[in-house]
Amino acid sequence: MVLDTTHNNKEHDNLIDDIVGKPFSFLQAIKLKGIGSKRMMIAEVSPNFQSYMNSIADINYGNIEMRPNGMLLYINKGLKNFTWVIPYYQLVIYKTNGASIHAQGRFVRFTNNKLFKENKLFFDKLLDAKVKYDLQYEMPYQ
Repeated sequence: MVLDTTHNNKEHDNLIDDIVGKPFSFLQAIKLKGIGSKRMMIAEVSPNFQSYMNSIADINYGNIEMRPNGMLLYINKGLKNFTWVIPYYQLVIYKTNGASIHAQGRFVRFTNNKLFKENKLFFDKLLDAKVKYDLQYEMPYQ
């Protein structure tokens, strides 16, 4: 689900909290050694995501915030801000030339450059959180 978060909206905040959980507290964020990525350049998006990108040859940037049950992908389009809400059970990350995040029939691929390489530890932390979440719902083998 993609929400227009340019202006503060209580309904959007409640919806995000219901889907991916409330934000980590300050102490939890320190224990996790950060819960947000640095900004990364977006190389490509799925066709149904094109309307959230800058239409002219501007560079599109995005960054990620971890939540207890998912993640938020923030995208800036001019003066507007959009937030893609992705619960961990829908999240798929592919390591291609850079990384691409897939969920809900959409994808965003980040450019493999200096900005992306600075976020390698963050992606490792995000994958660990997804695996930890998935293990809660693992079915026992018979």
